[in-house]
Amino acid sequence: MERPRTVGGGRAVAVLLAVLALVHVYWATGLTWPAADERSLSLAVLGSVVSFGPAVVLPLAVVEGCAAVAVAAHARGVLGRRIPRLVTYAVAGGMLLRGAAGLVWIVLGRDGSGAAFPWLNALLYTPLSLVFGWTALRAAR
Repeated sequence: MERPRTVGGGRAVAVLLAVLALVHVYWATGLTWPAADERSLSLAVLGSVVSFGPAVVLPLAVVEGCAAVAVAAHARGVLGRRIPRLVTYAVAGGMLLRGAAGLVWIVLGRDGSGAAFPWLNALLYTPLSLVFGWTALRAAR
């Protein structure tokens, strides 16, 4: 029997992935909240100017949505064990890698990234990536 904390952690990671998928679908509509425009959104989220058009963000939403289903399935112990577990490990690896990259960005900085990205990276993106990455790793075991 799995420990409740591990199951709850897996569910939390699945919820985060589902929220990220919904945010990407929202941005695919052309809306840019919480930023004023696509350029500002891109600078705040990624630290550089890239497209937030449907061709870019909808595939991300699909991957995040599928990952959310697999992680939730693993946390519940359904849909077999192998594929949901492998996806949960992949999610953990991706989040931990993003967290490590965020630490590098904090130490080295990035020119031209806009005023918001360094703060959002240091106070939100990197800590969440590390915490949820570690949580996903624990849930996968």
